[in-house]
Amino acid sequence: MGTLKTEPAGTRPDLLAPPVAAALERWPVDAPVDVSDVLVAPIDATLADTAAFCAAYEVGLDESANCVVVAGKREGGVRYAACIVLATTRVDVNGVARRTLDVRKASFAPMAEAVELTGMEYGGITPIGLPEGWPILVDSRVVAMPYVIVGSGVRHSKIALPGAALGALPNAQVIEGLAKPIG
Repeated sequence: MGTLKTEPAGTRPDLLAPPVAAALERWPVDAPVDVSDVLVAPIDATLADTAAFCAAYEVGLDESANCVVVAGKREGGVRYAACIVLATTRVDVNGVARRTLDVRKASFAPMAEAVELTGMEYGGITPIGLPEGWPILVDSRVVAMPYVIVGSGVRHSKIALPGAALGALPNAQVIEGLAKPIG
C-alpha cells in the first residue's frame, strides 16, 4: 500500500463521506470480509487524482481502483451504476456497461449529478455507501486483488480493502471484461 498510513476506517469517520461512514456501520457480520479489513488513510486532497496519488504515495496503478458513475436512459428514466476498475484499465462504457444497464447509450454521469446523487466529492466517489439499488459493476481484475485502494467519498483520504470486499457489496456484480487495458 505504498507509503499510506492506514488505520481501521470505522475508527476515522472524519476521513469518510457521511454515506460511506454509514455503510461501514451497517457492514454485514456475515460478509466474506470483516469490516476491520477496511482501512483508511489521510492524503493531500490536491493529490486525490489517480496518477498524482499513485506517484506521491508510491502506490502502483495496478493496486489503485477507480469508481466512475455511469448513466443511461431507458423508457424515459435514467439508470445509474457505479463501475469499479483498476487504474490500468478503462471502463467499457458503451459496450459491457451499456448492455448490463440495458440502455441504448451510456456515458459518464455529469460531475454535478454524480456528486449530488452520491453525497460524495468528485474525485473521491467510492462504491461503499452508494444510493440503495444502484448496481455496482466490478471488473473481475479488481476482485482478484489482495488489497486495492479506492476513494473514500472525500478527496482527503483513500480506502484500502481486499478486492473481494468490493465484489461482495450489496448490488455488486463481478463482470469479466468490464474494463479494457489502457494503451
